[in-house]
Amino acid sequence: MGAPPPSSQLAPLPADLPFQLISKTIGQGAYASVRKATPPGRTNPVIAIKFINKDHAFRQGRLSPKQISMEITLHAHLGKHQNIIQHLGHGEDTLWTWIAMELAEGGDLFDKVEADEGVSEDIAHFYFTQLISAVGYMHSMGIAHRDLKPENVLLSGDGDLKLADFGLAALFKKDGKARLCNSICGSPPYIAPEVVNGRKSKRHDLLDTGYMANICDIWSCGVVLFVLLVGNTPWDEPTMNSWEFKEYVDTEGRTSDELWLKIPPAVNSLLRGILRVDPENRFTLDEIRTHPWVTRDNRYMDVRERKKARVQMATEMLSSLRIDLSQPPPSQSQRTFSQPSQDPDAMDIDSMNSTPHRSRADPFNTNKITSTQPETPLADTPFDWERPPRLATHDGLSASQPITNNSNPQSSIPLTAPYPVQSLSQLSQSTQDMLSQDPSMSQFASTPGVPLSLTQAASRFNDILPQYSLARFISPVTISLIVPLLLDTLHRLGVPVPSLTANKSLAEQEAEWERLGEASIRVKMADGRRQGLNGHIVVERAWVDGQQMSEVRFVKASGDPLEWRRFFRDVMRNVGEVVLKGV
Repeated sequence: MGAPPPSSQLAPLPADLPFQLISKTIGQGAYASVRKATPPGRTNPVIAIKFINKDHAFRQGRLSPKQISMEITLHAHLGKHQNIIQHLGHGEDTLWTWIAMELAEGGDLFDKVEADEGVSEDIAHFYFTQLISAVGYMHSMGIAHRDLKPENVLLSGDGDLKLADFGLAALFKKDGKARLCNSICGSPPYIAPEVVNGRKSKRHDLLDTGYMANICDIWSCGVVLFVLLVGNTPWDEPTMNSWEFKEYVDTEGRTSDELWLKIPPAVNSLLRGILRVDPENRFTLDEIRTHPWVTRDNRYMDVRERKKARVQMATEMLSSLRIDLSQPPPSQSQRTFSQPSQDPDAMDIDSMNSTPHRSRADPFNTNKITSTQPETPLADTPFDWERPPRLATHDGLSASQPITNNSNPQSSIPLTAPYPVQSLSQLSQSTQDMLSQDPSMSQFASTPGVPLSLTQAASRFNDILPQYSLARFISPVTISLIVPLLLDTLHRLGVPVPSLTANKSLAEQEAEWERLGEASIRVKMADGRRQGLNGHIVVERAWVDGQQMSEVRFVKASGDPLEWRRFFRDVMRNVGEVVLKGV
């Protein structure tokens, strides 16, 4: 634990890139990082560059040069589709392979979905329709994605779905002839049962009898729709080790599971058709497209009022992101995290025994499924994460000391508890006006809603819902108070807690945080579905309207965005007394 991660990324990036990098790290995977770029000497278009570290990918990521080459080839072959991240170019040197892609200006879709709540039926319908459009186009090109899950569903600046990450994509049809795939890959909650349950007599990662990858994609689309509607997966994995899946199979899809009871009746027949265990009987894309629920009217799909509809949709989604800080925090007995698995052939696993029961994964279950992308040492590499854009005004939220004659301690909130300022309404009107422009403030408001000041000036989806994660908060207290409180909370939640620097006392460490104006806590665990969940909790000094505060960001490096949101919510319910709340 210590200061925010430095910019070192193990090896210098290529020097002869045909573009100019304009950001720090905006995303990270097991062996890759993503940054923004523009053409040389220009400010637009802004694109995304995925840098793949060859050493980690080949030596420790269990990937081959052929696999990376296949990802590039298949992604480029897809060309341009409105719901797929476009491939723009690629290159390499001795250390890195880079892929230039369309930038998803809207960020992660599922970062904007409340865990255990989901979105409205109209919004779920909107995004499911676009997902089916993307998957249908891929299949028409003979390509299956094979890794459909929330991490790979991004958004444009207008709120349109953008399917990403083709590292596991496969060619299932060539020259009109279908071929079976036999490698085991994907994420357990979203993977099709025929992939998990096939016979493996020769190698643990290959099936003796192959599967149709396009039909497996259809199963994954059904699970994604379920998650959109309720904010959780229907099971940890589609095997009889999961009692939710077993009951689903035993009742032929008419389970009494509480989450299924939340599904709107009109969607049930669609989900049961998509999630048929026998792939030969599973709904086809044409059957999905013609299902009454899919062909229904949707107020957000009126092309004549497209911009207005997108702003309304973003407003509804932001209103649904709610963390009730009056709720009692979960105890360690309710939510337990553990260290990720050290088995290189196992999934990145962890236990988060919590409600809802999808998080009751058994970390000692020996029937583990091969991971989508195994964790490698690159996940431990400190990255210099891009900060979210500050409020536009020069005297707004700033990471540095404002130029003012009043920089004495009286401009800071006192450091003693109980904390005198807990609500935005207790601050000056100018500070309230400024912070009301921050979308993340609304999730802690006492009553649901989005400030009119946000919606009145909005013309695009991301004017309401920004690209950056809303897993963040502002606090009126100092870094040296927040960090120990966060560490204690992580310990009580059962999250593996990093130790302080061995050669420094607590007082020395706190003095260093205050001197630097920043601190970072490394979070490396796994979620309730036995998948890796990694990132940083970054605490930075901020000046708001001339007053010293702290900004705390939960920066996910890898893992399911809904599980990260759930983790953020649990921490918030433990540290609510230092969170500045909306009006």
